[in-house]
Amino acid sequence: MQQEVLQALRNSRLAQGMTESQLSELVASSQAQLKEYARGEVIFRDGDVPQRLYILINGSVRILKDTVSGRQILITEITEPGDMFGEIYLFVSRQTYDMYAEVLKPAKVLTVSNAMFSLRQGGTTHISSVLQQNMLKIFASKAYFMNNKLKVLASGSLRGKIVRYLFQQPAVDGIIHLAGSREDLAAYLAATRPSLSRELGAMQAEKILEVDGHEVRVLDTEKFESYL
Repeated sequence: MQQEVLQALRNSRLAQGMTESQLSELVASSQAQLKEYARGEVIFRDGDVPQRLYILINGSVRILKDTVSGRQILITEITEPGDMFGEIYLFVSRQTYDMYAEVLKPAKVLTVSNAMFSLRQGGTTHISSVLQQNMLKIFASKAYFMNNKLKVLASGSLRGKIVRYLFQQPAVDGIIHLAGSREDLAAYLAATRPSLSRELGAMQAEKILEVDGHEVRVLDTEKFESYL
C-alpha cells in the first residue's frame, strides 16, 4: 500500500522536487494520514472547518454543492492519482467549506494537516518548505487558469467565447487539439452541448473553422480574430 501512496505523490504537483527519502518521510509523518472511503461517503461537508489537504491515491471523488431547492450541482470530479482537493480552503479567510466532497468510487485518500503549510511554525522542516513553495506554484498556476477563463467568459456571445478559448490554445502546424470532450468544452464555456455544436457547425458553414473530432483548424484568420 505504501508504494501506491508514494507513486501517487510522485504524480502530485504538491510533492514536486522531493527526494524518495523525503516522500517516505512525508508518508510516515504524523501530519499525514491514509484513509479509505466507501462509495457515497462524504469526506468533508459544507460548513466543516478546513483542517487538512486531500490527495487522491485511487478511486474517484466528486466535489458538489446543493442549491436551496436541494438540487445537486457537480463542481468537478477528482479521478487521477495524485490530484489534490480542498487545498484552497486552507489559505483563504473563510472559516468553513461552502461545498462538499463525496466518494464516487471507493477511494484511498492521503490527508495532510494544515500544520505542514504553516509559515509560523517553529523550526520549519525542509519538507514543509518544499510543500509551501510547491503550493505557491500551484496557486499561481490556478490563478493564471482562472484569469484566462474569465477572459473567455467575458467575451459575451458563445461565438466570442469559442474564439477566445481557441485563441488561448497552442497550435501545432495550424491545428488546435482539444484535450477534453465536447461536453467538457461546453461546461468550460458555460454553454449547453447542443448550443456549442450548433455554433461550431455555423462557424464551419461560414468557413471560419474546420472541425474534425478533437482537431480544429482556423480557415479564415481575419473573421476569426474579428471576434476577439
